Amino acid sequence: MARFMDVHHDMRGITADQLLKAHEADLAIEKDEGVHFEHSWADPQSGLVYCLSEAPSAEAVQRVHERAGHRADEIHPVPLQV
Repeated sequence: MARFMDVHHDMRGITADQLLKAHEADLAIEKDEGVHFEHSWADPQSGLVYCLSEAPSAEAVQRVHERAGHRADEIHPVPLQV
């Protein structure tokens, strides 16, 4: 499976609890698309949220996010890591 980093914009003021609930919403349905969300990070001041996942495609990642109620604004493949 491939790894992806997706970005959500305009989430200024997001709290740790809200981030956790959004992540849990993804986890609850990720298997439907063969996706696994590994981590999420947020910067409440800038409104950016980042999610790292393993998935068969960027489209599968987006389908999970859309169903969970928070469509990603960008999805980037991460083919290398150290």
